[in-house]
Amino acid sequence: MLYHRWLRVARRQSRLMALRDLATGREWTFEQLRADAEAGSPPASGVHCPCGARAEFVLEVLRAWRCGAMVAPLEEGQPRPPLAEDPALLARLKSAFPLCAHLKTTSATTGQPRLIAFSASQLAADAEQIVATMGLRPDWPNLGVISMAHSYGFSNLVLALLLHGIPLILGQSALPESISRAGAEAEALTLPSVPALWRVWHEAGVIPATVRLAISAGAPLPVALEQQVFAAGGLKIHNFYGSSECGGIAYDGTAAPRAEGAGTGAPMRGVEVSCDDEGCLEVRSPAAGLGYWPEASPALGDGCFRTNDLAEIKDGWVHLRGRRSDLINAAGRKVAPEMIERALLAHDAVRECVVLGLPDPGGAREETIAVCVVPRRAVEAEELRQFLLGQLPAWQVPRHWRILEALPVNGRGKLPRIELRRIFDLPLA
Repeated sequence: MLYHRWLRVARRQSRLMALRDLATGREWTFEQLRADAEAGSPPASGVHCPCGARAEFVLEVLRAWRCGAMVAPLEEGQPRPPLAEDPALLARLKSAFPLCAHLKTTSATTGQPRLIAFSASQLAADAEQIVATMGLRPDWPNLGVISMAHSYGFSNLVLALLLHGIPLILGQSALPESISRAGAEAEALTLPSVPALWRVWHEAGVIPATVRLAISAGAPLPVALEQQVFAAGGLKIHNFYGSSECGGIAYDGTAAPRAEGAGTGAPMRGVEVSCDDEGCLEVRSPAAGLGYWPEASPALGDGCFRTNDLAEIKDGWVHLRGRRSDLINAAGRKVAPEMIERALLAHDAVRECVVLGLPDPGGAREETIAVCVVPRRAVEAEELRQFLLGQLPAWQVPRHWRILEALPVNGRGKLPRIELRRIFDLPLA
């Protein structure tokens, strides 16, 4: 199915530019991309694992599709899944999910990664929703600087190219000087990225004037950053909320910056959202995966993904209120870290922050609230503590503070809370 759809795109746009790799200087039309994919060696096993940030990643996906092999994209240095080497494990997967064509790896910010199985039609539905909701256009090529192996990059960059003919320009890197040069590669560009990179580019003053559509996903986009970028050059960064398990969930398609950070956007076209009895978001979508491997979970299946995100649906928008697993049990009461973070970000000295609960060293069920702060200027923890006392109940004010130069964001733009908790093994502020 996927390869036949690609062939229709390649025939329709045969002479148009499809892919440009700025690191190598090579460029392919859609017809040249088709020919190169068919000239290459077919996958050696039933699971093909494209890896890297260059054009060969795209070619390997096409070769796998042509041969009917499953695709399991890998980040640089990520080990191949065991079933790629073990025919017996692969047979078990196919028995559980006969329609499986693609495997994603969960981001594992709170535990061990798992594989998620997808059919070809589910992948195609995710691409369809993204293109239709965001308004991706063939005359606004994607500038690719995010990982193509991650769900976000695979759908927005690779699937948009191969299933919808949205050209892809692969940047040399995400460094400010590279982004500045890449901006001259087309008269108009779409730039999907993550909040940490948008902040770096904004502060360096290198966001290309040729960017017509700016997208941010992978982590919550701070409202202050969104407003600053808009004020500096009139560019609206559109917040995109999704998950590896079901693709896109919500998108902020408005023309002006948001006023409230919890609002992620309206549901993607074709996506239905609701909240369960505990306040967690449930997503029904034709892009929701077949299930987890090797252990199934009631959280995913039958076109529904039951998230761990506490949410409120208000005025047609999805508003996130934290994660159920991140709720802090302090003094016998529970609080979402995001509530404290939003209050702290209102202080003019705070650039970024993340709040988390530290387990009681004595084994009690209660936690202690701690916070990591990246300041805009020199500031003492006590000043920030006093500020919060004027905004929040005393029991919600963090007891432990750590002033950092930067937060330890991983390659997918997420904040691994396990790593953040390790910071508090060091002396506290």
